[in-house]
Amino acid sequence: MISENQNLKPFNTFSISVNARHFSTFASVEELQSALSQFPSEELLILGGGSNVLFTQDFNGLVLRNEIKGFEVVEETADHVIVKAGAGEVWHEFVLHCINLGFAGLENLSLIPGSVGASPMQNIGAYGVEIKDVFHSLDAYHIETGEIHSFDAKSCEFGYRESVFKRKFKGQYVIISVEFKLSKNPAINTSYGAIESELTKMGISNPTIKDISNAVIAIRSSKLPNPKEIGNAGSFFKNPVVDQAVVDAILVNHPDAPNYPAEPGKRKLAAGWLIEQAGWKGKTLDNYGVHKLQALVLVNYGGATGQQIWDLSGAIIASIEEKFGVTLEREVNIL
Repeated sequence: MISENQNLKPFNTFSISVNARHFSTFASVEELQSALSQFPSEELLILGGGSNVLFTQDFNGLVLRNEIKGFEVVEETADHVIVKAGAGEVWHEFVLHCINLGFAGLENLSLIPGSVGASPMQNIGAYGVEIKDVFHSLDAYHIETGEIHSFDAKSCEFGYRESVFKRKFKGQYVIISVEFKLSKNPAINTSYGAIESELTKMGISNPTIKDISNAVIAIRSSKLPNPKEIGNAGSFFKNPVVDQAVVDAILVNHPDAPNYPAEPGKRKLAAGWLIEQAGWKGKTLDNYGVHKLQALVLVNYGGATGQQIWDLSGAIIASIEEKFGVTLEREVNIL
């Protein structure tokens, strides 16, 4: 059933109150086709968990929320398993299910908000792991032709928080299902020091994938606000990748500036550190601001508009440019 003038506040984790001209959900390809056929000329927006979007105005078109469910093991060997999940599955619940089955590879990506379908679109990543490391393939509905097309890792053109679905094919496909190649012989990844520290606090020296997941959940819960309590979309900015010379210039005055290897000749800076150094961490403007524990997270304390959040992000970008000569890029999709 398609509703008119639907308020989208319940369907975005920023809790921004805007209306969609038309709104519906779909739990199958057939339901998707039916909804699309009713408003073929309207602008289209596909929503998953609504955890990576900022609405700055009403959406004068058709919003469809992906609720395609399902989980199955499609291939299994002594060492690996390929699992397939519906794009509308809740990401964290899917990760926990895989862990409970003893399938390794996703544990470092625990508690990331959103849906399974959004994970390859964003090439989500955390604590030393990205989707591209465990991705096998996906099926996507081609809106123009109605055909189902399959994409392997190469054809997804994964980059840092990027894929072909955010650029070249933006708005052309609806992801239906995703397959991941996971391990039955876990290779524990504690490359990020925070995980090691958390495991030490937990008194664990020989961690299982469940232990890694619990550590990541504890870390994220201590730093990031729960969207059910404070409106937010997680990390609002990407960690900037810059030339070595830029890092060297920053290290002159800030020898402790965190930076990490990127592609050849490049380094990745910590956007949260840059924002904190510029004095934004914990800053509150009326009913919105920058979270007190994590400078990467912009928050809506209740009743803020998307435009206000957008303006705040612009002010942050300008100040980082002025102070460090580094241009931050928004990770969240702006509508």
